[in-house]
This record gives sequence, structure tokens and C-alpha cells, in this order.
Amino acid sequence: MAEKIDFKKLLDGYRAKPSEFRLLRMPALRYLMIDGHGDPNLTPCYAQALETIYPVAYKLKFSSKQNGRDYVVPPLEGLWWADNMESFTTQRDKSQWYWTLMLMVPDWITGEEVQAAVAAAASQRRLPSVDKLRFEELDEGECVQTLHLGAYDDEGPVLEQMHKDYILGHGLRLSGKHHEIYLGDPRKVAPERLRTILRQPVASL
Repeated sequence: MAEKIDFKKLLDGYRAKPSEFRLLRMPALRYLMIDGHGDPNLTPCYAQALETIYPVAYKLKFSSKQNGRDYVVPPLEGLWWADNMESFTTQRDKSQWYWTLMLMVPDWITGEEVQAAVAAAASQRRLPSVDKLRFEELDEGECVQTLHLGAYDDEGPVLEQMHKDYILGHGLRLSGKHHEIYLGDPRKVAPERLRTILRQPVASL
């Protein structure tokens, strides 16, 4: 039996250390994606996105395993932005946030297999955001990232340091959406023990 692939161990983009800002170049990767707007703790569409994206991701995994290539479903990821980024970094006004929830899909899986996984998942349960689900490539290029330890609401100072001290201090500018990778499950882990990779695409000034 082929070894189960764990992309957290293989891909450089899933590696980060606390209190360390690192510059890396991300390859283009493909994701299941669902867009939304508003406070993820309050808006129903956030929970609905989770209820849709995970069943499809696991159908893909099981289909791939049946075809001889097993893998661990990668961690949940999210793109986050706001019309006024102060509402994201310092003010933390979650009602103003836009987001895209994402789960990475291995490069050997085809669009037709994604469509089949959507149909299979929908035949077994209601997928409340299936009309918003898409399969798309994300090419972030050069990025800065670090690991945040602790509650999501405590990210603000780390983001300020990343944006103003590291990125500007290295002659760079923000060039894409803030990206988070969730290495802990908030349903099972205390807030102070959560591990979240914070990533920001950059370009030269």
C-alpha cells in the first residue's frame, strides 16, 4: 500500500516559526474555495461554507485513495481582507471583513474529479454553500510568513509588525490578500494554544 502523503510535511508553505518572519516563494496551488463576508463568529454563511467545503474535500480524498494515492486532507486556510485594512489589523472590526475559505487539492486531481466529489457529497447531505464552491488556482508568488501562537483575536500586533516593520523595512509592499493557515482546531484546542500561519504576498516597492 502506498504511503499516505501529508502535505504539511512536504510543502514549504506549511512551515513557520513564531517570532520569525520568513520570505519564501509560493508555487501556484489549487484549492476548493468559498467566498463570504462578515464576522465569522456571527454570520451563518461562514458555518455554511465549512459545512460544504469539508464533505467535498473528504470525498476527493477517498476517491484518490481508491485510485491508489492516499493523502491527509490539508489544513483549512483563509484569505482575509477589508476595504479599510485598519479594520483588520488594529480595529479588528470583523463585520467589515471579506474572506475566502480554502482547502488545498493535490495537483493530480482533475476538475472532473472535483465535480464528481461535489455530486457524491451532495447526494448524501445538504451542502448549503454548494452554489458558491469553486475550484481555482492561487498563485501568490513571493510572500512573508510567520507562526502566530494564541487566539485569533491576538493576531493584530503580529500583523502590524509584519506589515510595518518587516515588509516595509525590507523595501517591500503588500501585493495580495492576507492568508491564514489553521494548524489547530478551535473546537478542540484552547485559544492560547492555537497555531496559525500568517502569510502576506509582497512585491518590491
